[in-house]
Amino acid sequence: MPEGRLLQYWKERERQHLRDVYAGLRIKKFPEDLRMIEHLLWLSRTQVVIELGTHLGGSALWFRDRLRTLAAYARVPQDFRVVTVDLAQGRAHDLLRGADPSYAEHIALVEGDIADPAVSDLVSSHIPSGARCLVVEDTAHTYDTTYAALEHFSRFVPACGYFVVEDGIVDVPQLRPPGMDGGVVPAIRDWLTTDTGRRFRVRRDLERYGITCHPHGWLQRAHS
Repeated sequence: MPEGRLLQYWKERERQHLRDVYAGLRIKKFPEDLRMIEHLLWLSRTQVVIELGTHLGGSALWFRDRLRTLAAYARVPQDFRVVTVDLAQGRAHDLLRGADPSYAEHIALVEGDIADPAVSDLVSSHIPSGARCLVVEDTAHTYDTTYAALEHFSRFVPACGYFVVEDGIVDVPQLRPPGMDGGVVPAIRDWLTTDTGRRFRVRRDLERYGITCHPHGWLQRAHS
């Protein structure tokens, strides 16, 4: 558990990441976590990022640009894309269009509740046949939303692919933001005991840069 100066450093970093931007849009992610995701995109040859929780669109642009770089290196096909889901997408659409009028060529905005199984079917309609996907869960950070995301969207993760559950720090009492009840890590642990969850394992070794918002949240699917 962080304490003293380390706890103070954590809280300062948490406040800072809430203000960080990418391409002029709020992104709200630690650079250490973005660096690890960049590694995983390359290693897993991810062609499609499924983002659960669009917010203001900054992270969708970041994912799009990382996939564009992978395609430039011929690591993935040119038909790459980001499929990002939120309850309402009007504001994200306006901000994304302001940042890049051609954003829709590679970013699909999907409206819906991730707890609704029909939403995952809608997401599926945007994924090219055979594309390798990486899923990033960044919604309400509660037990119910985390479990629903794992239950409905883990099916898109291929063998040896990754599912990233963000902000497990809400279950660290000293780091929990005001007004948040937590439940992310318990939801992961419970889901891992299900038939589908047993095909995944937690990769604590991916928390390698000394600080992460996602303890216990780096999940990898087995080879088969």
